[in-house]
Amino acid sequence: MKSYLFPALAIVIAISGLNQNLFAQALNGAQIDSLVQKSMETFDVPGMAVAVLKDGKIFYKNTYGVRSLKSGAKVDENTLFGVASNTKAFTTAALGQLVDKGNLDWDTKVTDIIPEFKLYDAYVTSQFTVRDLITHRSGLGLGAGDLMVFPASNTTTLDEMIHNLRYLKPVSSFRSKYDYDNLLYIVAGEIVARVSGKTYDDYISENFFVPLGMNRSKLSIPEIEADPNRIDGHAPVNGKLETTVLTFTQIATPAAGIYASINDMSKWVQAMLNNGKYGPKLQDSLFSKKVHREMWTPQTLLRRTGGPYNTHFSAYGLGWFLSDVSGYFQATHTGGLLGIVSQITIIPELELGIIVLTNQQSGAAFSAITNSIKDAYFGIEGEDRIKDYNERRLAGEAKEDSINKAVEIAIKKQLKNKAPKPNPANYIGKYKDSWFGNVSITEKKDVLHFRSEKSSDLTGTMTFYKGTTYVVRWNDVSLKADAFVTFSLDTEGKANGFTMSPISPLTDFSYNYQDLDFKRIE
Repeated sequence: MKSYLFPALAIVIAISGLNQNLFAQALNGAQIDSLVQKSMETFDVPGMAVAVLKDGKIFYKNTYGVRSLKSGAKVDENTLFGVASNTKAFTTAALGQLVDKGNLDWDTKVTDIIPEFKLYDAYVTSQFTVRDLITHRSGLGLGAGDLMVFPASNTTTLDEMIHNLRYLKPVSSFRSKYDYDNLLYIVAGEIVARVSGKTYDDYISENFFVPLGMNRSKLSIPEIEADPNRIDGHAPVNGKLETTVLTFTQIATPAAGIYASINDMSKWVQAMLNNGKYGPKLQDSLFSKKVHREMWTPQTLLRRTGGPYNTHFSAYGLGWFLSDVSGYFQATHTGGLLGIVSQITIIPELELGIIVLTNQQSGAAFSAITNSIKDAYFGIEGEDRIKDYNERRLAGEAKEDSINKAVEIAIKKQLKNKAPKPNPANYIGKYKDSWFGNVSITEKKDVLHFRSEKSSDLTGTMTFYKGTTYVVRWNDVSLKADAFVTFSLDTEGKANGFTMSPISPLTDFSYNYQDLDFKRIE
């Protein structure tokens, strides 16, 4: 006699799993409000804007808190937030339009369009394509060269930046490894400009902002600074939030420069959910389905699996991070500036888009909100994402505090120690790094001072630590990027160069101190 127990059981299990998705309940507006407000309180975020797009409509949209602790003015639907690296998707979409027009191909050689483009390795230079510019597989290290455009006081020009790429040494072989990059996206923006005959800013405005009705979006730093309805960034300093300076220079716009409102970003995300189509009847299109498919096709593997949504693959596409989450395809990207972070998440099969814009640099806040909203659609219950991310945040900050305290204790011991101290005169002088430029070490009242000629934000006071290493504390403490400066000495005990490294493991990767190698020139 045949048994039907196991087939029946399999059907019950299958129906149970199906029902979990069919009857998963989206968070309602009141629940999302509560989630956001709790996140803001937990992670000390002054202002936010959140939107959820579902089934071709705006399911939810709201704004919270204040634009700046200085003004106390409320965030509204037209308040400009820095979307930071979410700009990269606009840059790849612009290239996609030019591909559609036949003006270039994803695999066009960069030197065919920018003849002066040159990397450290001649072979890599000759083979480098447009696709390589936007897939983080160049062989350069994490954030390589970012200090040419970061923080925003840097005076490096676009021509200088492109020229200086040749001095950045690779850390891996070409196309073998993922390392996030900003400078090559700036080069991609220059590709857009040279092929289209327009400035990058004009091209993005004319081909995306205008057709989508993104009327509040801006790319010009002077216009952004002058806008009365924009946020300030905020960063915790000694337990209290302080406003931050602008992050990147104008030339970095193709990598991270767009400021936009929650209204405008909702239009952009809806167009992406519609495969680039827009308009009352979706009669218009930003780019072809082929281009959109290429943007969401894995290009560089990230080797990130597991996690809260049983992810089996994770990759970078063209301006988007791609993965599977609880059985669904996901395209997402985050953005981070000094005191500002954002996240866009798209799950096409659910016709779901989630946008979180903030004016504090805690990525834990947007992660907790986005994942809590996703959980509801996935039918995941019993998870406290705010608690989880807060525990990680507190652990990271505790580690940072421990390191900073250890450094301070070592400095105080040196002050009490009667052993001979280094002679500051041996370190005074002018030093040069091939791509970053000149730095002056001066002395006043037996205290050394560090000053970058290209980046005035990087000005600070140096304190002896141990051996030939000093600690430099930047005058602007909101940068949260103090560093070790380790000198090399000649046979007479005089410094002939120095290297740098971050003190805190939480220092933003765009302070790519590890790539600096200063040599004395005076």
